[in-house]
Formats: sequence, structure tokens, C-alpha cells
Amino acid sequence: MARFVVVPQWQGSPSARAMSLVDGAEAIAGDLPASACHRVAVPLEAGEQLETRVRRASSLMRVREAIAAAVAEDPSPAIVIGGDCSISVPAIDAVAGDDLAVVWLDAHGDLHSPDTSPSGAFAGMALRAVLGECAAGLALEPGRVTPDRVVLAGARDLEPEESAHVADAGIAHLTANDVEERAEALADAVAATGAGRVYIHVDLDVLDPAHLAGVAMSTPFGITPLGLLASIGALRSRVQLAGSTIAGFAPQNPAAAVDDMGTILRLVSALA
Repeated sequence: MARFVVVPQWQGSPSARAMSLVDGAEAIAGDLPASACHRVAVPLEAGEQLETRVRRASSLMRVREAIAAAVAEDPSPAIVIGGDCSISVPAIDAVAGDDLAVVWLDAHGDLHSPDTSPSGAFAGMALRAVLGECAAGLALEPGRVTPDRVVLAGARDLEPEESAHVADAGIAHLTANDVEERAEALADAVAATGAGRVYIHVDLDVLDPAHLAGVAMSTPFGITPLGLLASIGALRSRVQLAGSTIAGFAPQNPAAAVDDMGTILRLVSALA
């Protein structure tokens, strides 16, 4: 049976609707087997920036430790259910090694640093933190995951600083059309890294808003559910799964959550 780590974290989000991420995580968890779910307690308070230049850093650090422990307590791959995108950072840290590739499926790059972020929100720095380039206490140690082992896929709303970092660091970038038009494109990109294992991060806004509405920052011209599922299936048939994340579900209300659950549960099945 698949195991799930449920993290209704909102403190990393830049959205005015950040608290909807709590509702989204709980909605997904409500359709999962309770016996397979480990719930991570998230502080009620927003938290303090401390000296990190990251908003709400103190709460994020507390949750980080709990996620890492929950993922590491069992060798089987965990599906981490969020919450904002930064929940993937400690989950990846828990399974990182020199044979691990990271696939980051997201409408956004999440590649800001504390110096370039216009919001100071950690979710917009999450992939940069995976690469060890963010505030101490929040990021991986440099070198745990290197840019040549990262595949950014479906991103179509990158700010200039993020686009520059993709180019300068040599991060592989597949467009939404690349993923949609050829199911093997993602698997080929991971194979080119030489990795034997892969962590798959999915922010639901990678999907086209015509197919899933419950995200805080929808971006047009995304991937269809069928295209995403086919790409994940092709990737899993070729590379061992080390873990995965489903993040970014922020339904407007309970009725709207129901409308999106069919697509989300198909994604859960593909990752499980």
C-alpha cells in the first residue's frame, strides 16, 4: 500500500488565498486510506522571518523537521500531500543521494533566492532551496542535488531572474508542449541525467486551468491530465521512484474541491 505524508502547510505561499491550501490538503487526505496517512502538525501561527529574509521562516523550519522525519521513517516511497510547494524541500532532502534526479512539474520556476524574491515567500524559492541556494535552516546542503540532476517541466511563468538562473545553471527545461506532445520526453530528460532514482514534484498549477481550477495562481496553456499521467507513467516505467509530492491544491470552497478530486486521485494513483 502507498503511504502518504499529509502536510497542510500554508506559510510558504505568496498567495492571498494561502489558507485555502489547508482545505486542499485536507480534501485530498479525506479520500485516502486513513491507515496509510501520516499527518504532520503545522503551526497555527504565521511565524517570524528571523534573519533569513524568508517570510514565516520560524514556522517553516518547524514543519521541515517533521516532514523529513516522516519521509525517512520508512524506506518505501512516500507521497507528500500539501500544502505549498516548499513541503518538497525536506522530503527531497530525506531521500537525496548522488543517484537522485528531481522532476519539478510546476507552472512557475520556484527558483528565486531571498535576494531576488519580490514576495519573500519560500514556495517561490523551493527549487532553489533544493539546490542548496537559500537561507540556512531551510535549504539542502549544497551538492546534495545538483542542477544537472534537475528537470523543470511545464513551467511557463518564469520571472527574468528565474529564467536567467535556468540558463546559467544549465537546468533542463521542458515546456508544457514538450510534455504534452510526447509521453517519453520527461523520461528521456531524466535518463540523460544518469540518475537511477527520481523524485517527482507536482504543483497542480502545472495543469491547464481548463482541467483543474483549484489552484491559487492559475496559468493558461498548461498540461492536460492525460498528458501528465502518460508522462509520469513513462517515467516510472524506466526510473525507480524515490518519492513524490502533490502540492498547490487551493479550492475556492468544498463543492469546488469535489469537482477537482477525480483528476487529483488519478494523479495519486499514477504516483502510487
